[in-house]
Amino acid sequence: MQYWLMKSEPDEVSIDDLAVAPKQTVPWFGVRNYQARNFMRDTMQIGDLAFFYHSGGAAPGIAGICEVCSEPYPDPTQFAAPQRDFPSAAVNPYFDPKSSPDKPRWWLRDVRFVNKSRYIPLAELRAHPELANMRLLARGNRLSITPVSDAEWAFITQELMGQ
Repeated sequence: MQYWLMKSEPDEVSIDDLAVAPKQTVPWFGVRNYQARNFMRDTMQIGDLAFFYHSGGAAPGIAGICEVCSEPYPDPTQFAAPQRDFPSAAVNPYFDPKSSPDKPRWWLRDVRFVNKSRYIPLAELRAHPELANMRLLARGNRLSITPVSDAEWAFITQELMGQ
């Protein structure tokens, strides 16, 4: 089993949204970074666990845990063109005109709710020397999906979440 940290804007999909979703499962859509895509497509496995990280707002942080529960499949949001002819139509920020159904560029996996934890803000994660090498905390890191080491996972779940 591998561990991950997966970032989501809470106004798009939050840990609470995941908890009440049908079958407590959502597709992890909208990843538009090749390295994060490759983690999802090539490295993640069904059963891997991930910290569900709220990336937006004044205090980003870990909000809970989810589990990878599907094989990778093409992200359908890459194919939905914005409707420019209708000013009131919603614009799709995930549309990729260079992608096509026969040659998709972007992939996703479904994740399932495991639990909601106490909120662990980024500032608190930074305060622990045990997490000094965590990729989330690296200067300039903007990846929406990053691996988490066994030691980092154990420290966060046992010491910070009390699980």
